[in-house]
Amino acid sequence: MRSADDANHNSIPDDLSNYKVARAGDLVINKMKAWQGSLGLAPIDGIVSPAYYVFHADFAVPQFGEYLLRSKPYVAKFGAASDGVRIGQWDLNIPRMRSIEVHLPAADEQAAIVKYLAHAHARIDKAISAKNRLITLLGELDRAVENDLAGSIGIRDDGEKAIPWLGVIPPTWSTIPAKRLFKEIDRRSVTGSEGLLSLRMRDGLVDANEYTETPVPPHSLVGYKIVHPGEMVMNRMRASIGLFGVANEQGLVSPDYSTMTVADGVDPKFFLSLFKTDQAMAEFRRRSNGLGTGASGFMRLYYEDFGAIRLPLPPLEAQIRAVKAIERQRAETTPVRTRTVRELVLLREFRSRLIADVVTGKVDVRAIAATLPEPPDSLSNASAHLDDDLEEVLNEVEE
Repeated sequence: MRSADDANHNSIPDDLSNYKVARAGDLVINKMKAWQGSLGLAPIDGIVSPAYYVFHADFAVPQFGEYLLRSKPYVAKFGAASDGVRIGQWDLNIPRMRSIEVHLPAADEQAAIVKYLAHAHARIDKAISAKNRLITLLGELDRAVENDLAGSIGIRDDGEKAIPWLGVIPPTWSTIPAKRLFKEIDRRSVTGSEGLLSLRMRDGLVDANEYTETPVPPHSLVGYKIVHPGEMVMNRMRASIGLFGVANEQGLVSPDYSTMTVADGVDPKFFLSLFKTDQAMAEFRRRSNGLGTGASGFMRLYYEDFGAIRLPLPPLEAQIRAVKAIERQRAETTPVRTRTVRELVLLREFRSRLIADVVTGKVDVRAIAATLPEPPDSLSNASAHLDDDLEEVLNEVEE
């Protein structure tokens, strides 16, 4: 049994002798992310990271315990019981955690709540699936336009010059190493007051406060990198899936990102689109170091390796024309996508509030549950993972 974090960033170690044993029904807590709700009851006997806490839990209906402890009110209690200097490095304080009062209804009411939530989530799941399909389709339309950019470059014609990873380029274009177009620069914040920017796959660099309910305090941002308007930012660990951004305002980004100034005669938006094409991402993967592949791997593209990549350099006018064509396409898809993502956010908020109100007794669902058939196991299991699925959709990539 391994957490989503382990699956996304680590290979399975050869030696598991120091891993902790978790029996079915035990409470497993990621001590550094309890404040995010990274905890759950073990569904079967297994082993977990030695960095996790494992506790014996005694719930008459284990799935009710899962709902209860991961509900918003209880996640807040775990957050209050955590200590640390900066978000992401908070550590759960065990004595304070043990003092959290857990209010349990009778076993029959726990079972009724689980039954009701399984059916309620099934209906929510259908709406989410439909909206996910729409978002996927819109993304495919945008990606098709971006890949057309690379495809139009790579049309072969004898006698023309070529870039190995891209193909033949027009004779009026130049080829030049990335390091001559994008120069890495390392400015660090001494106060953390510049404001945190969030690098997201679709939206680029945006104010991080738009995506969090808890603003990061300035003292936690000391040492973060400063980026200026017009500069390029590369998430080194996720460059292989095209996670680049162009700053529209001054702000702070992760110290692990590469921040780069842009040479004269370069429209950074042109290269931002180029870096998200299948051809470019394949080249970034080839030059990355680490384990795994794609979004699930632990890969890192260092600036030195990025800088050695030969890039096409069209005349500035051609760059601008290409950017305008892509922006016209996105002008059609973005409003629809924005509305759909907002609807997904509201569904997540509704689901979170529904769970909190039901498991804490604010809403009595026993009478409704009595009229419902017993849900199949597959329905219950799918519901248990709905939060993680929503996070993957709504938080496409972010620090």
